[in-house]
Amino acid sequence: MKKRAAVLLLATMVGTSCVTGCGNGEEAAGSGQVETQKTAETVTDADRKAADKVAALIDAIYVQERTDETDRQCADAKDAWDALTDAQKELVEGENADPDYFGRDTGDASKDDARNQDEIGENEILVVSFGTSFNDSRVADVKGIEDALQEAYPDWSVRRAFTAQVIINHVQARDGECIDNMDQAMERAAANGVKNLIVQPTHLMQGAEYDEMMETVETYTDQFETVKIAEPLLGEVGTDATVINNDKKAVAEILTREAVACAGYESLEAAKEDGAAFVFMGHGTSHTAKVSYSQMQTQMNELGYDNVFIGTVEGEPEETSCEAIIEAASQAGYTKVILRPLMVVAGDHANNDMAGEDEDSWVSMFTASGKFESVDAQIAGLGEISAIQQIYVAHVADAMKR
Repeated sequence: MKKRAAVLLLATMVGTSCVTGCGNGEEAAGSGQVETQKTAETVTDADRKAADKVAALIDAIYVQERTDETDRQCADAKDAWDALTDAQKELVEGENADPDYFGRDTGDASKDDARNQDEIGENEILVVSFGTSFNDSRVADVKGIEDALQEAYPDWSVRRAFTAQVIINHVQARDGECIDNMDQAMERAAANGVKNLIVQPTHLMQGAEYDEMMETVETYTDQFETVKIAEPLLGEVGTDATVINNDKKAVAEILTREAVACAGYESLEAAKEDGAAFVFMGHGTSHTAKVSYSQMQTQMNELGYDNVFIGTVEGEPEETSCEAIIEAASQAGYTKVILRPLMVVAGDHANNDMAGEDEDSWVSMFTASGKFESVDAQIAGLGEISAIQQIYVAHVADAMKR
C-alpha cells in the first residue's frame, strides 16, 4: 500500500517559538480574556439547552452495546448537532461529549470501505480490529491491511468487524458509515453461507480485546465447516520478558526503520550519534499479555537498538510509563526524542495521548521535563506500512495450512 503523502511531525520546541513569535504575549492573553467574557455574556439559556441536548444524545451512543435503538440514536445525534449554531456547538459538553465528537476533521470517510457487503461466497477472511474514528487512519491502517489481504487471497472475500461499539457508533453518527460489530459480522457470514472462515485480528497481541473476540467466535463455530484463527501482529505472547519470536523481531526492525527514515536520519546509528532516541508508545494493559511490551524492549536490545525505548499510555508494565521512559532516555544521555505509536492505528491515543496539546500528553510531558533539546512526534500507525501488512498476510497463510 502506498504510504500517506506525509507523516505529521509535531516539533514541540519549534511550537514554543511560534507562541513567542505572536507578538506581545500579555496583550494577546488580555484580548482572549475579553473575548471569553463577551462570549459568556451572550450565551443564552436556549443556547445551553440546545447544546446540552446534543451532549446527552452523544453520551447515549457512547456505549459498548448495540441495541435496536442505536441506528435511530446515531441519526438523532447528528441531526441535533447539525441544527446547532457554531457558537452552540462550542458549548457541547457531557460525560463523553465535546465539540470534537462531530466537529473534528479526521479526514475523508468516503475513502474507506466498511466491507459489510453480502454475496461473500464460501470462503471468508474476517479482519477484526478494535477500530478508530480517525478517518485517515482507518483508511491508511485498517483498510490498508484489509486491501493487502484481499490482494494476496483473491479467491477469498475479505470482510471487516470492529470490537469497539463506541467507535462504530461514532463513525456511523458522524459519517454515515455502518461498520459491523463482531456479532453482526459473524451473523452476516453465516447468513451468506460461508463454509470456511479465517479470523485475522489486527490486534497487537493476545490481550483483552483478543480474548473477547475469541469468546464471540466460539459462539458461532458450529455454523461453519471450518473456523481458523490467525495470529495477531506480535504472535504468541510467551511466558516472560525474555521470550521473543520472529514476529516481534520483524515488527521491531520495520517500525524502527520507518521511524528513522521519517526523522531524516540515514541510520539508527546516525540518530544515536546525534543524541536522538526513539520512543515507541503502545497502549499498555493490565492483562497478562502486557509482558509483550517488555518482550519488545528485549527485542530492541537484542538487535542492538540502544536508543529505542518502549513505552505505554497505561504505564503497564511499570517500566513503560511516560515518567520511566523520560528518566531512562535522559539517564542514557539522549538530548532529542522522537515519539511514534506502537499501535496498528494512529487514532485517539496517537493524536491526543502522544502528540496532543494537553499537559498530560507525552509530547508535553517530555518537553516539560526540561531534559531534552527537542521532542518530535510522528503520527503514523503500523497498519499503513506495507511490510507490516505482509506479516498479516503471512499469518493468514499459516492459518490456512492448519
